[in-house]
Amino acid sequence: MKEKIRIGCGAGFSGDRLDPSLVLVERGGLDYLVLECLAERTIALAQKRKRQDPSLGYDPLLERRIESLLVPLLQNKVRLITNMGAANPLAAAQKIIEIARRKNVKVKVAAVTGDDVLDKIDPQDQAMETGRPLSASGPLLSANAYLGAPGIIEALQQEADLIITGRVADPSLFIAPMIVAFGWSLDDFERLGKGTVLGHLMECAGQITGGYFADPGKKDVPGMAKLGHPFVDVWPEGRGIIGKVDNTGGIINLQTAKEQLLYEVVNPYEYFTPDVIADFSSVQLTDLGGNRVQVAGGKGKQKPDTYKVSVGYQAFHLGEGEITYAGSNAVARATLAGEIVRERLKDAFPELRIDLIGQNSVHDDRLHQANIPYEVRLRVAGKAPSFQQASRIGEEVEALYTNGPGGGGGVRKYVQDVVGIVSTLIPRSKVTHHVTLFTA
Repeated sequence: MKEKIRIGCGAGFSGDRLDPSLVLVERGGLDYLVLECLAERTIALAQKRKRQDPSLGYDPLLERRIESLLVPLLQNKVRLITNMGAANPLAAAQKIIEIARRKNVKVKVAAVTGDDVLDKIDPQDQAMETGRPLSASGPLLSANAYLGAPGIIEALQQEADLIITGRVADPSLFIAPMIVAFGWSLDDFERLGKGTVLGHLMECAGQITGGYFADPGKKDVPGMAKLGHPFVDVWPEGRGIIGKVDNTGGIINLQTAKEQLLYEVVNPYEYFTPDVIADFSSVQLTDLGGNRVQVAGGKGKQKPDTYKVSVGYQAFHLGEGEITYAGSNAVARATLAGEIVRERLKDAFPELRIDLIGQNSVHDDRLHQANIPYEVRLRVAGKAPSFQQASRIGEEVEALYTNGPGGGGGVRKYVQDVVGIVSTLIPRSKVTHHVTLFTA
């Protein structure tokens, strides 16, 4: 059993920066690096990409991240755990092997699958948010269960260098190496509760180092352009100390830790994960100075009998159009333009939304008069069942060039295919994880 391990978090969402993870690998003294890159809508959109091309469906930034990280990971003996597999962990693992062969390095990659349960749920199952059948929301696109730590544990025990998963609960990415390193039992819910606290504090990366915390003049954070991401030193009893690499931007203190501890927590006495129902109420945070916060306490009880499932559905097409009016009487002209579009589309879009945005994005503040915006941007948006109907909004906004008030410019028009998300539960007996190994 190890005396201590260090786990870094190099990404807190799919589009997170690439460089903080490299800093952690090269200068952080890590044992493990976690890249947490999945959200509910992220995986539903990944399933759509996979439908269009079976070789895709993994995180769009996977190749760029692995290109920069692979050799440093191996040189520094840091093992990677990430959910960048999204809707297609097998294809993601194969892509990593392709990169490894091109770089002429040896590596073992494990893909953890089993979270895709679209064929195992009933469209008549109840959505947790609405109480209605899942099918009532719209055509179902995806259904992914939040797996726990066991698949990652199995991959670690098979000595995989890089482990890539689909939908796994965020804290489970961090608990798995703790369980393996310290020999924790999967029924030791006291320690699993403590590990979940640490995983929850770490999972959003730059949020705990001041990124989402910052508020100028109220909560100032230094060096945000070079914000460092966190690591946590963990001891066998479940105690941890969170810190960041020296000479990186950001701050870690009691305020940043408390805000992250409460983030997305509805009931601190019962925080449900696939591994444990954690209790955050007894957590003790101690500021050790030097951007270090000690985390102790927390507990847990028996894991749930079900997995939560994130279900993606085809919601609607969102049509949008924007145009800017600047100069004298800009607000009145933009208001008239919005009224024109509303009149022309009111029968097709009963819930049309019209906003006036901005005051100084075209001309600087020297031309802005008090309480009288010198410029404003009109935005018109509405939902539609089809791409064609949604396109009408942008077309009408563009027509304002010559059919609306004078002085309009900078038109943008676009249509988004919007995916909605609801949740349901599935019995554990219906879900089985699988680990597939690849070597280069």
